[in-house]
Amino acid sequence: MLKRICKKKLIISSIVLLLILTLYLIPNNDDNNINTKISYVNYELKTHEVYLLDNNNYLTRVKIPTHYEGKKLVEELLNILICNDISKDKIPNNFKCVINKNTVINKINIKNNTIKIDFNNSLLETNKNQEEKVIESIVYTLTSINNINNIIIYIDGKLLTKLPKNNINIPASLSRNFGINKKYNLTSTNNISKTNVYYVNKQLDKTYYTPITLVNNDNREKIEIIIDELSNKIIDSKLNSYLNNNTKVINNNIKDNTMYVNFNENILNDFDNNSILEEVIYTITLSINDNYNIENIFFDVNNKEIAKTTVKSLE
Repeated sequence: MLKRICKKKLIISSIVLLLILTLYLIPNNDDNNINTKISYVNYELKTHEVYLLDNNNYLTRVKIPTHYEGKKLVEELLNILICNDISKDKIPNNFKCVINKNTVINKINIKNNTIKIDFNNSLLETNKNQEEKVIESIVYTLTSINNINNIIIYIDGKLLTKLPKNNINIPASLSRNFGINKKYNLTSTNNISKTNVYYVNKQLDKTYYTPITLVNNDNREKIEIIIDELSNKIIDSKLNSYLNNNTKVINNNIKDNTMYVNFNENILNDFDNNSILEEVIYTITLSINDNYNIENIFFDVNNKEIAKTTVKSLE
């Protein structure tokens, strides 16, 4: 009797187990839909510019995928600049981060057009040659965020106004006027001019753009300086520009946040089709954007419109 009962229980248990296994293996449309949604749910990926060191030790404009907005975006961008586990998988080959891996972001505050960041004292634990580049990288990366113009840096709660290794005083509020990859050619301490010029940087068949701040006593119109520097290519043989060395600005004017620049025909790479190389358009547009407060640029050749760029399209 007992044996028969045990046998019956064993049969019932086996049937129940088989039913459970069958239900588990049979596809369920609803469950599949749910799993599909979970697998493919993702925030819309955007890209943002950060400034990283290239093989020639120049800070270069690099586009990186980002996920966030506001304070989270600031934190995300800073973590790409810090040489930690977060950044190493996001930085393209032939580029590297600039900030010591032990750097900690203590606090971020955003108000109006200014970002205040408090770091621990590892921020400036770097060699003398890289100290200024750390600040340049932070300032240029964060001021590429829409409507952000100024960066204020603290070290463990104390305002940073001096770079200790270079004994350089820096403004309490930093803007792009601080400069990046600076090249000095001063004949006087009076009437100092700063002009940002972007050059083409090719890495593994990808195109990037490297800004150089020219610090000199040249008080010509900045568009003239930009075109002369890009066409002459005399700053550094490692910096590239595809602009013909006979390119000249005939005239220019600004109206309603739009710059109209009239060039001679040497800006063209194809005279028959009246076309300008994309790299030339980018270097000029990025350079103008850093030196003028404008939204659109018209490229004219002998008073005939050839191309137009919108600054926001390059962001």
